[in-house]
Amino acid sequence: MFDPKTRILVVDDMMTMRKLVSKVCKELGFTDITEAADGTIAWEALSNAPSPFGLIISDWNMPNCTGLDLLKRLRSDGRLAKTPFVLVTAEAEQHQVVEAMKAGVDQYIVKPFNQDDLKTKLEAVHKKYAA
Repeated sequence: MFDPKTRILVVDDMMTMRKLVSKVCKELGFTDITEAADGTIAWEALSNAPSPFGLIISDWNMPNCTGLDLLKRLRSDGRLAKTPFVLVTAEAEQHQVVEAMKAGVDQYIVKPFNQDDLKTKLEAVHKKYAA
């Protein structure tokens, strides 16, 4: 699993969902969690971070900049391209999952989810990057 000190960026336009994901991350032992209300704010946080984020957990559907747009921008930036990225969304249609995979998402979680679901996805992402 990721080191508990891993810097995590949680991105969602709904404050209750950001708080829920942050709470689950804290329950999993993570201590350094930053929240952003949309992809534009998240990009600013990523660009101006004093130290790099080790994981991004982002909603798909948000105003200003969607999670998919944020993912594409991240993957095209040499400094940030290898940052682990998990999309959390209510979108479960096959073509959307395929689109996210083509864009380089590491894992995809469909809402609603529980702590075990998130933990399993994070372990899979960590295993991918640790290999």
